[in-house]
Amino acid sequence: MGAVTITIAAEHPALAGHFPGAPILPGVLLLDEMMCAVEQERRHAGTRWRIGAAKFVKPVRPGETLTLEHQSLPNGSIRFSISSAGQPVAHGVLVPAIAPDEPHDDGRPVETSAGPRASGAQWAGAPERGSATLLKVMIFLALRCGRPVAHGILRVIAAYFFAFAPSARRSAREYLRRALGHKPSAIDRYRQVFAFASTILDRLYLVRERYGLFEISTEGEELMHDMVARGSGAFLLGAHLGSFEIMSALGRRRPGLRVAMAMYEHNASRVAAFFKAAGNPASAPEIIALGHLEAMLRIRDCLDQGKFVGMLADRTIADAPAQIVNFLGRAALFPSGPMRAAAALRRPVIFMTGLYRGGNRYHVVFRQIADFSQPAPAGREAAVRDAIAHYVELLQAYCRSDPYNWFNFYDFWHGADARAEAAPRAGA
Repeated sequence: MGAVTITIAAEHPALAGHFPGAPILPGVLLLDEMMCAVEQERRHAGTRWRIGAAKFVKPVRPGETLTLEHQSLPNGSIRFSISSAGQPVAHGVLVPAIAPDEPHDDGRPVETSAGPRASGAQWAGAPERGSATLLKVMIFLALRCGRPVAHGILRVIAAYFFAFAPSARRSAREYLRRALGHKPSAIDRYRQVFAFASTILDRLYLVRERYGLFEISTEGEELMHDMVARGSGAFLLGAHLGSFEIMSALGRRRPGLRVAMAMYEHNASRVAAFFKAAGNPASAPEIIALGHLEAMLRIRDCLDQGKFVGMLADRTIADAPAQIVNFLGRAALFPSGPMRAAAALRRPVIFMTGLYRGGNRYHVVFRQIADFSQPAPAGREAAVRDAIAHYVELLQAYCRSDPYNWFNFYDFWHGADARAEAAPRAGA
């Protein structure tokens, strides 16, 4: 068994905005320290590791002395635990990180053997690319030189990440092959990266409330007007498809449209850091950090105040409940938590996406998925399953109509096939 002791000071940059007055170490930071400890001790073995499973049992404050322990398992994985003053903080399993090979010439992916929840671990454990300095320089140029000049610079930055992110490039190729219906060209793959970079840049202008820079068309906006008039609140489910931030522009022309975002802690800290870097922290959306006991109560309170609670419902994490649904021709895992929360609180659910369509144009879509405020003839569980299937159906449709707006740059389908095959056997 290996062990190491660390202390994370209050000045650590990951604690910025997490949370003011009561700082808590983000779970992703603890996992990163654990990974570093394992790879440092086993640096001669030549194996890289990723999170197979993780569970957090106690919040950690800066300045606490943490003991990180790990031991090898017979199957080649590593069991780890983190404790503070003898009390468990987190535990889980690391598995070897097996990089997928390039697809065959006909576009078929090479199969790999890894755990059924690897996709969630991949996106949660993936480090952010870029640097704080680059972000500040880009913000300065974007605000001083204007959007056309910034977009020109962005093409170079997008080309750099396209060239030097091979893992993301492989995953993008697999997605585009399914969304486009043919083997994607290099131009197709670059367009996806550039669309992603464009929405990040435009987030800056939206934070600064420069809504006049954009041409925004809408579909289903009258549905939102009706919901605002009802004043009972609703869930607004998006995905890593296009821009969720474009909602702020619509909220400006409909003052009663207020949105609180529910997200996991590591994402919440990134959002807070971006608004701080952009120089307008006051315009940051209300954020509800998931994973805390009071999260559901805060969601309920926001809904009771007539607010919309926005969530991105296309990524699974750790052992959170998920449903297997056919997505673009292959089984994929989608979290069931957001839909179960809506059912428990008896609220309507609306699908939302802000599709980037080049230049300064966005198309915002609102479609009702379910209304859990009404009785479900077949029961709540069946209603939840049907609502998730409807959500995935809409997501798939817009992935096909606007394929370059998909921003999940990891192996989205990985592991769901094995789980789908195991399900019938378990019920036999």
